[in-house]
Amino acid sequence: MTELAKNQIETITMEPGKLASYIDHTLLKADAKPADIEKLCAEARQHRFFSVCVNSANVSQAAKLLEGSGVNVCAVVGFPLGAMASTAKAYEARAAIESGAREIDMVMNIGAMKSGDFKLVENDMLAVRTACGTVALLKVILETCLLTTEEIVQACQIAKSLSLDFVKTSTGFSTGGATVEHIALMRQTVGAQMGVKASGGVRTFADALAMINAGATRLGTSGGISIINGQTSSGY
Repeated sequence: MTELAKNQIETITMEPGKLASYIDHTLLKADAKPADIEKLCAEARQHRFFSVCVNSANVSQAAKLLEGSGVNVCAVVGFPLGAMASTAKAYEARAAIESGAREIDMVMNIGAMKSGDFKLVENDMLAVRTACGTVALLKVILETCLLTTEEIVQACQIAKSLSLDFVKTSTGFSTGGATVEHIALMRQTVGAQMGVKASGGVRTFADALAMINAGATRLGTSGGISIINGQTSSGY
């Protein structure tokens, strides 16, 4: 852990169990079975996680299992590469919302950002923003491990200009996950009015608290139970 992370942990303290309300309890593996989704949702109910985060094909099952629980269903869209057509991302978002998702985590068009095609990046986000309407909250996954500092700032500025709800660091399926430094940069760029989600590599209570102190308002992790119990997770 960096010195910055250590310093940030000293800023806010809380009991591990209180982190549950920050956590999107996540299962995005390709081989996730209905029984695995059932287990995920039962855990979310028991521990009062903010949401479950699943692939769009699993939204309908999760929504039925969590009906009346107060736990949201979040669906990933254009996952994990972000290299799909904007129309395909928008269609997937609408289908997930119709199945019961109330949060959408879309992957940005990373290649467009890397090539400086900011209009394509903007239109891609806007297509999914329009699909979400007023029904679903929208987070955009930047995949910060693939971006320069300048590109992270540019992506955050575009998301803010479109009134997206959150910027999110990572899919957890690329070359790296969230860092304290990137969370702090994203928070500085979007200001107080947007959410910032740390995802990928949040494996311990110390990791989680460092991200929150750096500006994260949501944590995406498959290891939420271990984290709220003060243990180390082996998940993403």
